[in-house]
Amino acid sequence: MSERDVAPGGAAPYPLGLRLHRRRVVVVGGGAVATRRVPALLDAGADVLLVAPELTPALRAHVDAGRLRWEARRFAPADLDGAWLVQVAVDDPAAAASVSAAAAERRIFCVRADDREAATAWTPAVTRHGPVTVAVLGGGDPRRAMTVRDAVRDLLAARSGSLPTDPAAAGRSRPGGRVALVGAGPGDPELITVKGLRLLTEAEVVVADRLVPGLLLDELRADVELVDASKIPYGPARTQEEINRIIVDRALAGRFVVRLKGGDPYVFGRGGEELLACAAAGVPVTVVPGVTSAVAVPAVAGVPVTHRAVAHEFTVVSGHVAPDSPDSLVRWEALAALRGTLVILMGLKNLAAIAATLLAHGRPGRTPVAVVQEGTTGAQRTIRSTLDTVAADVTAAGLRPPAVVVVGDVVNALTAGA
Repeated sequence: MSERDVAPGGAAPYPLGLRLHRRRVVVVGGGAVATRRVPALLDAGADVLLVAPELTPALRAHVDAGRLRWEARRFAPADLDGAWLVQVAVDDPAAAASVSAAAAERRIFCVRADDREAATAWTPAVTRHGPVTVAVLGGGDPRRAMTVRDAVRDLLAARSGSLPTDPAAAGRSRPGGRVALVGAGPGDPELITVKGLRLLTEAEVVVADRLVPGLLLDELRADVELVDASKIPYGPARTQEEINRIIVDRALAGRFVVRLKGGDPYVFGRGGEELLACAAAGVPVTVVPGVTSAVAVPAVAGVPVTHRAVAHEFTVVSGHVAPDSPDSLVRWEALAALRGTLVILMGLKNLAAIAATLLAHGRPGRTPVAVVQEGTTGAQRTIRSTLDTVAADVTAAGLRPPAVVVVGDVVNALTAGA
């Protein structure tokens, strides 16, 4: 988008999408502007040469990781030899003009951060929505461009369903359908990732866990097949087999399946089993990590799982199997000996046995404990206790699953001075 009446020379700029993969792009300057521009160039696969005496720490990290080449000096015209594009990110007009002159001699388009009128190319305000990129030029006014860009981004984010797609192209790129394992987060529907939400709006089939935020399901299109995985019959093992079968069968029928799981797919979510089932059937899978309740729920309850001078480690463990069960894979005696934070998921039913085991193996009875029910939701409840009384306190308070238990001095780290 542009406005003809304010473009340099009275002419509107010609919009173009540059394919920069493995093509040389020179960035002159190592400050804040370059820090903002370089990531998009790297994402486009450009061969980036950065010329600047000094760099910001973020740019230095790209150099150290081998993502770009850095010449630690001032610009020389020969730096543009073989380049397809140059971005000038310095605030020295004379230095920027020298880069522009060298670029003009070589017929290389030049973006000027300091002077848009002197530039031969403008950097648009950009928003991305899956495979769709929207670039907005505001007729020389960056604020106008960003305002329009933000409005377009909001419209795309609010859209129900996927964007129009060429059916023939979709068939070529997604033979036999596909699957996305998406983490929905700990309960608050706004804690799903941007990518997870986008894939959910594109889904044709959604297989949902019982801990998935209900508002996310309420926003699905009417034509989406919703499979409530919590209502599948049989025992736990057969239930997972049936879920695997549903996911694979729908994908082999050519449909896009989103397996929507509370928290993160790989944190006690059996996402690995579902990926293996898809792989065995030749179904492509995308994994979208989710905000795990192991960290998020304590955080919203005012408990950091680590804190300087209090805890240098945290351990996440499942408590769904009692400590004395032969099926337990957890070495509770080793956990009792740790000084850091212990986060227990799915442990409310066995909390009395877990606390007793930790006490028996040396964890002090005065160790602070927090138990958070339905964290990040409107039904969140929190109690603070100690290891020797927490089981009784939870019973007295009537807390119910799902709940996260946090054991360690971090429980009081943010309240000590309150």
